[in-house]
Amino acid sequence: MTESAACTAPERRAIFEERRDQIHRIGEGEFSLACNRDSLAGAVSQRACVFCGSRVVLYPIADALHLVHGPIGCAAYTWDIRGSLSSGPELHRLSFSTDLQELDVVFGGEKKLAKALDELIARHAPKAAFVYATCIVGIIGDDIAAVCKAASLRHGIPVLPVQSEGFKGNKREGYLAACTAMRQLVGTADVSDIPPLSVNIMGDFNLAGETWIIKDYLTRMGIAVVAGITGDGRVDDLRRAHGAGLNLVQCSGATQDLARMMKEDYGTPFLRVSWIGIEDVAESLYAVAEHFEKTRPELAAGLMERTAELVRGELSALMPKLKELRADLEGRKAAVYVGGSFKAFSLVKAFRHLGMEVVIVGSQTGTEEDYRELAAICSPGTIVVDDANPLELSAFIREKDVDVFVGGVKERPIAFKLGVGFCDHNHERKIALEGFAGMLNFAREIHASVMSPVWRFAPRREAARNLKSEEA
Repeated sequence: MTESAACTAPERRAIFEERRDQIHRIGEGEFSLACNRDSLAGAVSQRACVFCGSRVVLYPIADALHLVHGPIGCAAYTWDIRGSLSSGPELHRLSFSTDLQELDVVFGGEKKLAKALDELIARHAPKAAFVYATCIVGIIGDDIAAVCKAASLRHGIPVLPVQSEGFKGNKREGYLAACTAMRQLVGTADVSDIPPLSVNIMGDFNLAGETWIIKDYLTRMGIAVVAGITGDGRVDDLRRAHGAGLNLVQCSGATQDLARMMKEDYGTPFLRVSWIGIEDVAESLYAVAEHFEKTRPELAAGLMERTAELVRGELSALMPKLKELRADLEGRKAAVYVGGSFKAFSLVKAFRHLGMEVVIVGSQTGTEEDYRELAAICSPGTIVVDDANPLELSAFIREKDVDVFVGGVKERPIAFKLGVGFCDHNHERKIALEGFAGMLNFAREIHASVMSPVWRFAPRREAARNLKSEEA
């Protein structure tokens, strides 16, 4: 963003007059924030489409076939879209598309889809297949449900339609489409060998091995993990997920719909948790122990004691290391813009352990209740924004003069162009950022980003230093 392109905050607010009710500055009037609405046309929101939402949720199911029914352009969301590590099969890393052409649009793509399914299932022998409908499929009217049903009968595996036409709304609608597809798998396998003290880890996608970290904690507590939904996911685990005693929902936007469906269908209770940051990880583990102590007291003897011992051990190793990093970070400022609002809550708390203040915070899929709670834990003057766009984010970063920006792949260029450190907290990261170990990794990454000598050569930083020198 060049200086000529920059404009004052009032001018930017005038440009995005229609967006004014999705931006709130804490302390300036009564809290009110509109959210969960379609993105403003022409604003190029940081959100993605319905198809993207469904694809990122289902992608980590590693032994399933994922076939995108649509033009090849939609395959941008197929090729290894997330890290999503697998402890076994890696069929999810292969990318398949029916590559609809002009003639297919005119005459329909159902035959092409059926042929693709026959070829791919015979070649890869998946446990199940997901077929994603894209915008053009919704427009031309291909009946993918009928094609999937016929393919399922031919091949003897579940072939599941994902009604994720992009024009249906925003990314949240894609999450619902994914949960609706998974609902057809849940409840189709035997659960007689699942112990009562058991959980499903929902809303974690094992981007850099995080599911394994959380699974290790739960195992040390004495809790069995039935399914990762969908991190390190398996079709057979999903089919028996209804046998778990509790669902642990981290990304509420992505998987809470499935948790509600399972509560309705099978009576499975669920807890909202977060595996990011010190307080939230500890509170989540204690909440699991407390739930089973109340519901299955005859089986939960010693559970809370084991949990407390685990937390004490992890914190005794972590806190001295954080103290060393905090010495350099005290007083620095951060901006946070993430997909799920649960991350924003945990990151605000995590930055406090580093002596840093979050001055800009937002998400793609938060609800009004989420933002109210978020505003309650942020300082006056903090900018809270829903469904932001690059122009707004650039303006706010300049205004608040932040030291580091936490976001995803679409936010990285904004930070670097403005001479600001960046931390990827989304699907391209290679370092685990969940659990107590993840908190240390996060602190080290923030420290390396903020303290890098490269920022001495960034024009924005140089101008800021000169101005402070003149004022002194």
